[in-house]
Amino acid sequence: MANIPTAAVASAGLIGGYGAARWSGRRELGGVVLAAAGATAAVRWQRAAGTPTAAALTGLYVAAFGGSHPLAKRIGAWPSVFAVTGVVAAASLLAAGS
Repeated sequence: MANIPTAAVASAGLIGGYGAARWSGRRELGGVVLAAAGATAAVRWQRAAGTPTAAALTGLYVAAFGGSHPLAKRIGAWPSVFAVTGVVAAASLLAAGS
């Protein structure tokens, strides 16, 4: 797991969480995927860049999840998920280097 970039872990959480909820019909399953990947990313961000950066990136991850919902009403569900995922991945690469 250490070789997988943290941006990819966070991306998997956002995309995988939405996909799991949508295809299973169980929102809580999507929440489990989202939370597990988010917690993993948070720990790795903290190790790579320190607590303040990890807190900021974790906040962005949660905000991206929340923000994808109203954005989906304007551009569609999958485009919204991909858009917020791109923001989180880019921020992870810039702030934590992975």
